[in-house]
Amino acid sequence: MATSIDYGNLMHAAMRGLIRRLLEDVKANGLPGEHHFFITFDTMHPDVEIADWLSDRYPGEMTVVMQHWYDGLEVGAEGFAVTLNFGESPEPLYIPYDAIRTFVDPSVEFGLRFETQETEAAPADMVEVDADDPDAEAGEKKGDAEVVSLDAFRK
Repeated sequence: MATSIDYGNLMHAAMRGLIRRLLEDVKANGLPGEHHFFITFDTMHPDVEIADWLSDRYPGEMTVVMQHWYDGLEVGAEGFAVTLNFGESPEPLYIPYDAIRTFVDPSVEFGLRFETQETEAAPADMVEVDADDPDAEAGEKKGDAEVVSLDAFRK
């Protein structure tokens, strides 16, 4: 039996589920209006599938944009596949959800960031979300907890 609840990993699983559901909707209906996604992922993740020249050019992380042209979007339980255009060269990609570092839809100021989770985080490592403090800046330290402002993602 676990000695504590792993909120960090539970939250990450929920956020990855949200990305999966968004991508399923995009596959079925396309991107509505001005919506588009910036997806940053770990190119060295063992299950990422990208062309060798892309992994050579982006040896740590890469940001792709799903906006005007994408093809072959397939959404699975563990990740998604899509073909994107890189300088008039279509390239297929497979990105596992757990390789994603950030997912942003700038058209509505929505974003998710995935931080590395420790299995046994001490209370000093916990992140406090203070949506009511207009003076709080993203990453500002308040005591031992990191304050994350949600104002940047509000419309």
